[in-house]
Amino acid sequence: MSNTNRSGRGKNRRNSAASQGQGNASASRQSSQSSRPSTRQQGKGGRPQGASLSTVRPQGRVRESASIEGLPVSKNEETVIDIIGMNHDGEGVGRANGYTLFVQGALPGETVRVRVMKTKKQYGYAKLLEIVKASPDRVSAPCPIYDQCGGCQIQHMSYAGQLAWKRQLVVDNLQRIGKLNVLVEDAETLAGQSEQYANETTGQALSDANSNESNRIRLRLEGVMNEEDTAQGIRVLPTMGMTEPWRYRNKAQVPIGVTEGGLVGGFYAKGSHRIIDMETCLIQHEHNDEVVAKVKEIGSHFGISAYNEETGRGLLRHVVVKKAFRTGEMMLVLVTNGKDIPYKDEWIGSIREAIPHVASICQNVNKKQTNVIFGDETRVLWGRDVIYDFIGDVQFAISARSFYQVNPVQTEVLYGKTVEYAGLSGKETVIDAYCGIGTISLFLAQHADQVYGVEIVPEAIEDARSNAMLNEMKNVKFEVGASEDVIPRWKEQGIEADVIVVDPPRKGCDPRLLNTILEMKPERVVYVSCNPSTLARDLRVLEDSGYQTVEVTPVDMFPHTVHVESVAMLKWKGQD
Repeated sequence: MSNTNRSGRGKNRRNSAASQGQGNASASRQSSQSSRPSTRQQGKGGRPQGASLSTVRPQGRVRESASIEGLPVSKNEETVIDIIGMNHDGEGVGRANGYTLFVQGALPGETVRVRVMKTKKQYGYAKLLEIVKASPDRVSAPCPIYDQCGGCQIQHMSYAGQLAWKRQLVVDNLQRIGKLNVLVEDAETLAGQSEQYANETTGQALSDANSNESNRIRLRLEGVMNEEDTAQGIRVLPTMGMTEPWRYRNKAQVPIGVTEGGLVGGFYAKGSHRIIDMETCLIQHEHNDEVVAKVKEIGSHFGISAYNEETGRGLLRHVVVKKAFRTGEMMLVLVTNGKDIPYKDEWIGSIREAIPHVASICQNVNKKQTNVIFGDETRVLWGRDVIYDFIGDVQFAISARSFYQVNPVQTEVLYGKTVEYAGLSGKETVIDAYCGIGTISLFLAQHADQVYGVEIVPEAIEDARSNAMLNEMKNVKFEVGASEDVIPRWKEQGIEADVIVVDPPRKGCDPRLLNTILEMKPERVVYVSCNPSTLARDLRVLEDSGYQTVEVTPVDMFPHTVHVESVAMLKWKGQD
């Protein structure tokens, strides 16, 4: 799906975490490597994602003079600093005589020699020159193009270290932005649990642990566990990671260019629109790499031209590949600058012969001079218009442009935790706000009496209804509209929710939706978040009006990147 297509939980917000294709990485910069610090990302809605310490870069443009008087460092000066934390972009945070420096490639706990590259009044950027003292979490990034690509930011950090840092990122946001009280956990215990998630080679231990957690959560929801723990603060569990944190992506979106040797495809070089050819991406499924390589080879053989952004000429713009992990089916989408494809039948025949597991070949036509991937017209060149896959026991039809989570393994973990926190017995009525194509709604429908899903994107609701029919689920109803408009109307119709699930975009919940939840007062709220800072902000609003956040579980949907999902469980404690 393109980054502008919001069908499906509005999750260009989520898949943009790794959607620019095959591994884009902004990364660990060893002492001999040159890298300019990346521009800090800000969440939609103007609120920056939280850093893993209290330092946050000021928003807005700051006019930079050639020399700022009174700073303890100056541009091009070399200095040795200790790295005391890591911000949400994965940059190390150090201090030179109290002045904050952001150092790309440096890890917490390291002592590094740096060169100051840019200074502002309150902070600056520095280039890593030498690692004087390395962190125990430092590893060699296995990707050969890690320093050129922008999709992975922390491959140079051990996986156990990544999981621990992502939990701390969530904790820091809850405390700093939400002003929420977080239960202090034993550091050694948390480190051991993160190590378990990072190193576990079978699912049995994790299954047993999840079973124990389910029993504990049930008791907490019933209010029979130790209230002292609840009074001490929110429990933030260790990040739920992957047993194999590589080759997890089921979708590749690859821009196509041309060189003297033929078609190239991979990623844009940093700060440019120059396409760097790439043969493999370690976070993509191997079959995605194979299909892209074959398409480039076959296209070059038939003399297919690549689209040129400057002139608006050339045919092939992007190659999009989707892989169904459970069924093995694959879809290939050729995004073209026009309807006519030279040697179309021969090209399709060659692709089918070379890639027999492809079940669908589609063409999307995009004639606009834009960086948006998809155009409005999609047609099937060969095979079906959809491929099928499962998340848990729920089947989904995936079309060329429909949304589908890019990490199906962790999606099942994320949705399983959501159902767990909902505490369903089979008698409840559940409302799924921001329901998208119904992925969470259909998971909930397996355990609830009735589920109502609402989403503002009409195409997403069409997909949700189709997926409900595909799974023969009759206890789920979907409606188009804004949650804050539809849910009050449902209440007027006599629909009362025992549980409301929200899974908003990065900007968080609309304030009117939060007010709607507070007016409806469901017994439980489950908040699925892709942005720790807006999660913290919204939890503060709910807590101030009668809800208590019981527990938060971070989930690693995108290993080796700085992005983290979270699921929060809240229960009503106010007066009706």
